[in-house]
Amino acid sequence: MGVVTRDVCTDAEETDAEIISRMHGDPAVFDAIFDRYYPAIHGYASRRLGRDLADDVAAETFLVAFDHWRRYDTTQHSARPWLFGIASNLIAGHRRAEARQYRALARAEHVDRDGNDGPADRIAVRLDAQAVRARLAAALAEISPSDREVVLLVAWADLTCEEVSRALEIPAGTARSRLHRARKRLRAALGGADPTATGEESE
Repeated sequence: MGVVTRDVCTDAEETDAEIISRMHGDPAVFDAIFDRYYPAIHGYASRRLGRDLADDVAAETFLVAFDHWRRYDTTQHSARPWLFGIASNLIAGHRRAEARQYRALARAEHVDRDGNDGPADRIAVRLDAQAVRARLAAALAEISPSDREVVLLVAWADLTCEEVSRALEIPAGTARSRLHRARKRLRAALGGADPTATGEESE
């Protein structure tokens, strides 16, 4: 349950807005947006729903984006918040599956000691990490869906609160309030630790 690495364009690359603008003459250039963001969208959906549903969610995210590209605000250079907003809406339709995912992770509090896991210290590290993931999953399951959406977009999709507000079409202040509330709940459940913490301000 680590943080997703942000896709960053180099100076030599077109911005997402420039690529989408060129779709008026050649819709096929959308392939560049797909190639740039599919791994991040799929990885995020997989953490939320599991790999099987992630395949469908990631594919549908880009189908929806392609169908609605004319509505994209080209003053926004990065399409990342837009795409994660679409993915979040699709994930919201699978809340039961997401709840099952968290329950399964919460139950998985051990690794198989009979396997070839290597030295005892490595097993201990894996056990500790697995226990933290289990407690985190249990805590996430207890957070309201709206708060969970914000904290996971910040921690797992690497969005800022401002980008989350664009993705979810909510005020930035609301995003910050939800993030603060979610992290407070997580720290309480995990004895003061917060595995979702990033450099983003939570206050």
